[in-house]
Amino acid sequence: MFGKNLRRLSERYQSISELSRMLGINRTQFNRYLSGESFPRPDVLDRICAFFKVDARILLEPVDQLGTDKSILNGPFLREFHGPSVSHVPPEIFPTGFYRFSRLSFVDTSRFLVGLVYILRDGETTYLRGFESRAAMRQQGLPEDGRTREFRGYVARQEDGIAITVARRNSMTCSFNFLSRVASFDNNYWVGYVSRTMPESSDGMRAVRMVYEYVGRRTKPVLAAARTAGFHTADELQPFHRHYLKVNEPFV
Repeated sequence: MFGKNLRRLSERYQSISELSRMLGINRTQFNRYLSGESFPRPDVLDRICAFFKVDARILLEPVDQLGTDKSILNGPFLREFHGPSVSHVPPEIFPTGFYRFSRLSFVDTSRFLVGLVYILRDGETTYLRGFESRAAMRQQGLPEDGRTREFRGYVARQEDGIAITVARRNSMTCSFNFLSRVASFDNNYWVGYVSRTMPESSDGMRAVRMVYEYVGRRTKPVLAAARTAGFHTADELQPFHRHYLKVNEPFV
């Protein structure tokens, strides 16, 4: 199993000689490891595991099952569909910082909801964090404490934009967002839609247009945007938000 795993890990490198030099292992000896004719000393095994970012299970288990990241999206079954190649969203595509969003309210279709979210990065992964407005929580008869209001999401690349899956704590509610950048003076608007998870038989809309406006990370504009959070009429929306939401046109 070790030799088979080592051959699998070595496939991404064009030259075994170069790989041997990178590992600090004699080429002839490394070939013996690859063929299963020899087994490395503990210190050499530790060096190999550290280099390939695997652990000692390389001795007993197939390497495709060894990923140190056991999360659902980065596990072996979904890695090529939802893993690093999809979850890596470069800042030039979707910058880190605060965004003001606008959309038609799901609970009061005569008004629009404006809110603020923060996009952050942890390594190669991009996340979203925000808080439902107190007014929206109050209208739904829900607690207004920060823990209940908080929602978080995961950002992924799409061919023509980005997708964000968002949920409240314990997945009490979930939504799917798709956004694509639009040409503007500051190149700071993304337009798309948001859909929520709910049965077809339930009252209310399940998908509406959404606009994201990049505010940045400076305190003054962020606080100014935060003060606009809550419910608004169409006339009270920011001009570009009202334009991109096409308030007088049905969403199809």
